[in-house]
Amino acid sequence: MRNNAYPRLRLLLALVSMLLGVGVATSQSRGPASHQEFTKRLVAAAIERTQHAVRYVSAYVRIPYPNGDVPADTGVCTDEVIRSYRAVGLDLQREVHEDMVLHFSEYPNRWGRTHADSNIDHRRVPNLMVFFQRKGESLPITSKAADYAPGDLVTWDLGHGVPHIGIVVDQKLGWSGRYMIVHNIGEGPKMEDVFFNWKITGHYRYYGPGV
Repeated sequence: MRNNAYPRLRLLLALVSMLLGVGVATSQSRGPASHQEFTKRLVAAAIERTQHAVRYVSAYVRIPYPNGDVPADTGVCTDEVIRSYRAVGLDLQREVHEDMVLHFSEYPNRWGRTHADSNIDHRRVPNLMVFFQRKGESLPITSKAADYAPGDLVTWDLGHGVPHIGIVVDQKLGWSGRYMIVHNIGEGPKMEDVFFNWKITGHYRYYGPGV
């Protein structure tokens, strides 16, 4: 598409959104208030995931692209992050794949691949860590629970280099006062106080492309 076609396309999108009674969100229009609303929706989506029965299945599966997913009753820790973001309109499969196609050498080469694979790349914790660092905010890793806010993404080393990821939500466990984590460590998506159960390896925040 020629460059002079973009203004016409944006005008068409604006007109369609007006007719539908909705706004077209852009990275330029997102500010603190919209970040708060996004976080609220993401946290709600993560908590909703705990209502689903999911068997922990880590096998390689060929899935559609974009918006592809493994069978709804299966998944791993990354799938809970992916499904939570997809519920608020962000497809991490596409976002990660597009970045890896252009910047493959920036991502870990642990699996002997020579090119991006939209079936699996976004489902690997090390790839998500690089993606969130590149496209979102990489935040300090501390031993203070108060430094982690709802909507933040946390990664851990479970031991022997086994990675894990979860989403901080706005529910607190009474006795500790800490926010809880929605994650899947083998028994399906659960909301638990596991902040410091393992070594934290990453702390991120991601609102979407260009933000």
